[in-house]
Formats: sequence, structure tokens, C-alpha cells
Amino acid sequence: MKLILTFLCTGAVVFMLHILAKLFKERKSLSQPVRVYFAKFNPVKRRGELIIMNSRNYARKSAVETGKRAALIVVAAALLTLPLHGQQAVKADSGDGSGSAKQQAEAATQQTDQEIVQELAAMKKRIEELEAKLKERDSAEQQPTTVVQGANASTPAAVAPAAAPAEAVLTQTSIAATTKKEKIAPFSDWDWTWLNGNPRTKTPAFDSKFFTPEIRADVTYTYDFNKPIDNTISGSSEIFRSNEVQLEQLGIGGDFHYDNVRARFMTQYGMYSETTPRNDATPAKGQWDLDTAYRYISEAYGGYHINALDGINVDAGIFLSYIGLFSYYNFDNWAYQPSYVSSNTPWFFNGLRVQVFPNPHLKIEPWIINGWQSYGSANSRKGLGGQIKWTPYPWMNVISNNYGLGHDDLYIPNRGRIHTDDSLEIKYYDKPDNFLDKMALSFTGDMGCEFGPSKTTSTGVYLQGVSCFGDTKDAKSIGGDHFKAGIDPKQSFIGYMLYNRFWFHRDRFGLTLGGGQINNPGRYLVLDPPINGETAESAAINAPYFTGNPSDPFKAWDSSITFDYMPSQYITFRWEYDYRHASVPYWSGSGGVTPPGSGGVPYTNNGYPQFFACNDGNSSMQETLGAAQTACGAQGSSVWFPDLRRDEQFVDMEILVKF
Repeated sequence: MKLILTFLCTGAVVFMLHILAKLFKERKSLSQPVRVYFAKFNPVKRRGELIIMNSRNYARKSAVETGKRAALIVVAAALLTLPLHGQQAVKADSGDGSGSAKQQAEAATQQTDQEIVQELAAMKKRIEELEAKLKERDSAEQQPTTVVQGANASTPAAVAPAAAPAEAVLTQTSIAATTKKEKIAPFSDWDWTWLNGNPRTKTPAFDSKFFTPEIRADVTYTYDFNKPIDNTISGSSEIFRSNEVQLEQLGIGGDFHYDNVRARFMTQYGMYSETTPRNDATPAKGQWDLDTAYRYISEAYGGYHINALDGINVDAGIFLSYIGLFSYYNFDNWAYQPSYVSSNTPWFFNGLRVQVFPNPHLKIEPWIINGWQSYGSANSRKGLGGQIKWTPYPWMNVISNNYGLGHDDLYIPNRGRIHTDDSLEIKYYDKPDNFLDKMALSFTGDMGCEFGPSKTTSTGVYLQGVSCFGDTKDAKSIGGDHFKAGIDPKQSFIGYMLYNRFWFHRDRFGLTLGGGQINNPGRYLVLDPPINGETAESAAINAPYFTGNPSDPFKAWDSSITFDYMPSQYITFRWEYDYRHASVPYWSGSGGVTPPGSGGVPYTNNGYPQFFACNDGNSSMQETLGAAQTACGAQGSSVWFPDLRRDEQFVDMEILVKF
């Protein structure tokens, strides 16, 4: 038994001395700088990324811990040598055949064994206490951190690396050296739900590997203080009926994504399915009734994602326009009725786009499209354009949209159009714990024009020339109501809009103040009032009551105040007041914009918006006022005129839902 105990104690001492030598060797190796990587799991985007630690701090802490371990092992080795000393003492004191000495030696050995067990138990307890104190001290000390923020995170989270033995650190270092850092999705590392024109939902109600559904509902009630008798509101691409509850839009669809293949579709049931197609003149060209084909679709495209740079998307179909900053979907916006710069510029494009992401905060997106918010092409030349989106900081968004080349005036094939739309959004206050927790502003400026010389077609139709700068000499120009012969008048668009948004009580309430101005001589982007059922198709032939001839003046300004109650990220209750003014009669007055129908039936269209109507409800079938007066007089009537006003004010209330 003594021989076995001696052997075990001697082996334990040798083993601990060997371990001690290894630890000193480890401490010496840790004096060299080590670059350490830890893999971290990001639950927001379900993707991994690498966190770079401060290796010098870690090496210093590991060296201190190594010294402490060595000291503990020296103590343990000294304690384990006690049985050897005890055995030697027994040998020295015992004689040959002395029974009492042997008993004393055995008793001493038993006592020594008991003391060793007690010492080991006390040492184990002490080691546990020291380890607990070391853990508390390490957790209290400042550790290297990496700030991680997902696309849907409102505040950043500090993630600290966990301590690991030196061998594990070296192993992870070698693994990380051969592992490529996984890229994040563009614009996903910061919270962008505060942006005007961007949905504020942070997480989808449902998601899967193959499909992310989306459901939108937009219901509104508007009271126009002009009190149009036919309940028709003019000059808006968002509000259309007065003193009625209307379903503006019901959208059902979502995003498909699998194996780098992508697709998206969204429906538009409700008022949008009628009012959006009426602003496109291209269905009048050719066959197949394009406005009927696309009427119930707001977005529908398919494409492919290329794993290059930080991502490249190639999509074809109908996709939403970014010109004007505001989203086509009112849930995403700070206000319901946007200013003219947004309301009078495109909501959709039909064609091809390529989205290139050189880095996670930059997008370059060229377009090849049929034209300016058109299902088809008004003429033979297609439109070119593109967007540059840059987010250098989590509080700044810069967008530049540009369009050119397209010939977008139906029946005027030689008239080109260019346009630039530039926006800046800044979040200049962000205190989540305060009652007033956030403030941001958006500014958008637009410039554009149409150009093309005067000419006479082979069929004898005269086309008046226009220019971007005005008073351009043109010998073929015959002149018009507001310009002399021999020159082409100015046909341009310039405008701006400015909005400021306040959030309260952790984004539960919102208040927006804003407005803007435009100047659009020629009226080529002003929305046609729906007089007698006027549409872009009929106005391209003739608009007898609200003309769009070269140099026809149009200046306007507007203002609005919007209050939102947002009890959930999926719903908004909105109240808004708007005041709008135009330099010429434009808004619906109390008499409305709908003529008496045939036979005197009130407030019904007669089916001929391109001609002047008579007060008996019939059409004069004449495009000029003098000829119409003669025709209506022959019927025992006079020419009917809509009630148009220079000012409009209304209040509207909405329930907006997005899942």
C-alpha cells in the first residue's frame, strides 16, 4: 500500500511539474501579438459575421491567468509531497520488529492521509472562490466590443467576446484566417423606419424561406370645404372623392425569393385601380387595352440576384418609381396628400432596372423603361433613367433620380423630356427615452423641361416647338396665346417640397408639417382635372376647359399638417388638414366638374370630354369655344362650364394598415 501511494504521489508531482513547464511556455508565447476572430450569430438577418477583438488585451489577461494557474499548481504539488515526507519519517523512527513503532507509524500515516484529504478539500474550495472572483473581475473590466445593429433594430447592441483558453483562441484564429467575412444585406445595418417614403414596420408578420407576404389597406374619408356637388376632387393623385368613405387601395401580394431568383407582385383594388391608369395616355395608341390589362396591379416583376460586389439585382416588369420621394403607398409616408413635386411625378415604371450595390450604403440603379409613368410607349423612343441612393450615416439619406431621352407626349413624336429629382433626409434629433423622442426633415427639389422644334407632319398637322430656356428662335414657330411667332416658348418644371416630422412617446404619435411650390409653364406635368370624364388620353387630343398648350401658365403652393396615432407598427390612424392654391382656376368648386347628362340628367358625363358641353347635357362636338357657342345655341342652350377655384382646403381621416 505504501509503495502504491509513493508511486502515485511521485507521478502526480512529475505530471504537475510538466504542466507547470507548459504553462510557462504558454505565457512566453502569449507575449507575441495575436489577432483573434470570434464568430457571432446575428439573429436579425440570420447571417453570421466576424468580430475583430483587441488581441493585446486578451493576451495580457491570458498571461495573468496563466501565472495564477501556475501558482496554484505549485501549491498542489507541495501538498502532494507530504505523504512522501511522512513515509520517510516513519522509516527513520521504526526499528526491526518493533510492533509499537509500527503501530505509531501506521497511525501517523492514517493521520497524515486524513490531513491531506482535508487540505485538498480546503484547497478545492479556495480555488473555486478564486475562480469566482476572477470571473467577477473579468466581467467588470471593459472588454473589446463590436456594435451590431440589424435592419429592424431601433438601438444598437454591444456584443462582447467570451473568454477562452489560449489553445482555443489559437484554433479560432487559424479558422478565422481562412473564413471570409459574410456580407450584410444593403441598407440593413441601420434602422431606416424613420424615413419619409419608407415603411415603418420593423418585422414582417410572417416570413418563410420562399415567400414573404404583404397586405395593405388604405381607407379614407375627406371633407372638401368647397363642397363640390358632384363629390369630385381635382388635382390629386391620392384623394378623389369628397364627403364619402372610400377604399383608396387594397394591396395583396408579397416577395418570392429562392435560389437567387426573385419576384414581387402587389394588387391595387379600390380607387387606385381607376385613378392611376387614367393619368396614362399610352393605352390610346394601338390595341389590347393596356389600362385594363394592368389596372389591378401596382407592382409585378421578376428577376435574379447576382452574388457580386454587395449584390446585383436584375428585374423586369412594373416597379414603383422613386421620383418625388413619397411612396405610392400612403402608409409609408409622413403625410397623406403630398406636395406637387411628388403628386405630379411618376408613381410607377414599366421596363427593366438593374440595382448595383458597390457597398452596403450605396445603390446605383439604371432604368430602361417604356416612358414616364406609362404602360406602353407614347412614341418610338424609350426612356432612360436611374437612381443613386447613398446612406453615409444612420441619420442621413441622399437620393438622386434622373430621367431623359423619352418622347412622352402622345401625338408629338419630336418632343423630348429630361428631369432631375433630388432629395435629402436628415434625422437631427433622436432621444428614445424622452417624450419628444425623434425629429427629422426631408427636402426635395425638382427641375425638368421639354424641348423640340416646331414642325408640320406629313398629314399637315402643325406641332408647336418648345424649349428648356424659353425665347429660343425658331423660324417655323407660328406663335401662341402667350408668346410671339418665331420663337419656341419655355416649357419647364421647377419645384420643391419641405417636411418636418416629430415623433412622441416612443414613436406612438407623429406630427408632420410641410408643403411646397411648383412652376410648370406648359402644364405638361400638371394633373388634368377630371372635367366631364377627362383623362390623359382625351386631353392628348384636346382639353377644352383646362388647356395644356405651350407656355400656358401654372404656379401653385400648398401646406399641410398631419397627426398620426400609431398603436402598433402595423396600423396608423391619421388626421390631416391641407390648404392648396393655384395661380389659375383649377380645384373643384361647389358646382363641381361634371356636366348635366343627356336630357338634363344632372352630374353625369356625356362621353365626349374633348369637346365643349352644352347646358342641356349634350356635347357641342366642337373643340373651340366660338364653334361650341354656335352649336349649343342652335340647340336652344348655351355652353356649360365647370366650377373651378384657385383655392382648396380639406380635412381627411385615414386608417392605414400594412402587414
